[in-house]
Amino acid sequence: MRHASAAAWIAATAAVASLVSGCGSPDHTAAHKKAAPRADGQDINARPLSGIRQGGRLNLAISQWITQYNINTVDGAQGDAQEIARTVLPHLFHSDARGAIHANPDFLVSAKVTSTSPQTVEYRLNPKAKWSDGTPLGWRDFRAQWQALNGHDQAYEAADSSGYDQIAKVAQGGDAHTVKITFSSPYADWQRLFDPLYPAKYTSTPKQFNKGWSEKAPVTGNAFKIGSYDRTTQTITLVRDPKWWGNKPKLDTIVNRVIDFSARTEAYLNKELDSANALLPEDYQRLVKAPDTDIRRGARWDEVHITLNGARGPLKDLRVRQAVQHAVDRKGVNEAFAKDLAFRLAPLDNHFFMPNQQGYRDTSGGYATYDPKAAGKLLDAAGWKDNGEGRPRTKGGKQLTLDYVLSSGGTSAQFDQAELVQQQLAQAGIKVNLKKVPANDYFSRFVNRGDFDLTSFRNVDAVFLTTLTPVFQQPRGRNLFQNFGSVGSPKIDALLKKAGQSTDRAEAARLYNEADTEIWRLGHSIELYQRPQINAVRSDLANYGAEGLADVDYTKVGWLKKAGK
Repeated sequence: MRHASAAAWIAATAAVASLVSGCGSPDHTAAHKKAAPRADGQDINARPLSGIRQGGRLNLAISQWITQYNINTVDGAQGDAQEIARTVLPHLFHSDARGAIHANPDFLVSAKVTSTSPQTVEYRLNPKAKWSDGTPLGWRDFRAQWQALNGHDQAYEAADSSGYDQIAKVAQGGDAHTVKITFSSPYADWQRLFDPLYPAKYTSTPKQFNKGWSEKAPVTGNAFKIGSYDRTTQTITLVRDPKWWGNKPKLDTIVNRVIDFSARTEAYLNKELDSANALLPEDYQRLVKAPDTDIRRGARWDEVHITLNGARGPLKDLRVRQAVQHAVDRKGVNEAFAKDLAFRLAPLDNHFFMPNQQGYRDTSGGYATYDPKAAGKLLDAAGWKDNGEGRPRTKGGKQLTLDYVLSSGGTSAQFDQAELVQQQLAQAGIKVNLKKVPANDYFSRFVNRGDFDLTSFRNVDAVFLTTLTPVFQQPRGRNLFQNFGSVGSPKIDALLKKAGQSTDRAEAARLYNEADTEIWRLGHSIELYQRPQINAVRSDLANYGAEGLADVDYTKVGWLKKAGK
């Protein structure tokens, strides 16, 4: 789900209309900017398999070396790790362009609710589905995953126990290929559980769960498996698994290489990559001119925010967090980012819903309004002395200083945003140190460990809103889940649990929005804008590009046959 994770989430984002190329400057005034597309927008050059040649290699970029392939741990919740895991492990359900969920026939004959009191779900597994070691998928795999993630045993370093903690029993159904899940209370998003599925043989103990997937996947169970890990060249190569029982994938290999965001446009132009993000104007203007290139646009659940760490330093004080919210001019940040873009950037006033999504409303309650005077009063009340314009406030002889942690592999837009926020907070008497850290360490050593005061990344693809629960729930001991700033409350936890239990979509939306009002009040994070999806892709690459709400089906991705062949 997280930071481009990916991880994997209902909504849409603004799409980009073609920038005007040539000598003249495009008119990007508000009146000429394009509006957002419909929520099911996608552009993948969809083609039938008959038109795709057998073989070939797909070159993709990832943001960091994958240190953990168990995506149910905090370190594994990073987006690239999630994408690879769902490519090599049993991916039980697919999301389509509208965000609708469908059982994957390669793994499931069926999956349905068979009783509502108590809620009971029956999975009928495809008898052909096996792990790469030859073991058939079975009910014990489901049971082991439930036991690791239900929160009962704190030795399992689970990133998210939501949903699993509402299961009362996992058992074999009528035969060896049937699994029966009985819930203790209703859970609307039951299809997000056990997806991907992990093998009981390699997850049944805390040691196996926590450490057994570090740096490698000991077993796989999908059309592709991991052929090689090359830390020297920072590449992870996926290859077709000859034991695969489903339709033969068109590609031979998928090569994932660590490349900084700032270097990806050049890598694409040098034919080292087959896809690159074309969102930023400086990238778009170069990529749109590249030969044999499509600019593909889609709608996606994708938000940019600033996380505030309430577990250390000045931000432990609620008044300081609220002051930061008032001192950041969100409109100014958004306008600076969108200045040269040809579309309307949708401001974001909600942590759960995108602006063009049913259920969206402004839940900020005035806590994120740009108001320097209110920020000053809050800092006064917190005991931080005003030393005059341009000077940091002080308290007990110490300056009011915050560390804004950035990945050295980030985009120019991320650095520009951080510098703008630094300037805005300076006006309120808050000194901000910009701290660049190695890309491979950014999440694993800093974000995931809560080692920052401020940081900014993306949460993406929230087709299931319950996947956001660990982002806002209170940490337990050293387990931060995905609430890296440790800002939460029993009230938020209770509302999120109740929302997850509601099968009434309108009621669930009301509960999420009620929880979000409290999230804003506590200064958990500052939402900025809905991020567009616009990618440069090789013109002859089919069934890949800007998927929107849909999952990538790598068995269908491939290179078009040449004319006459």
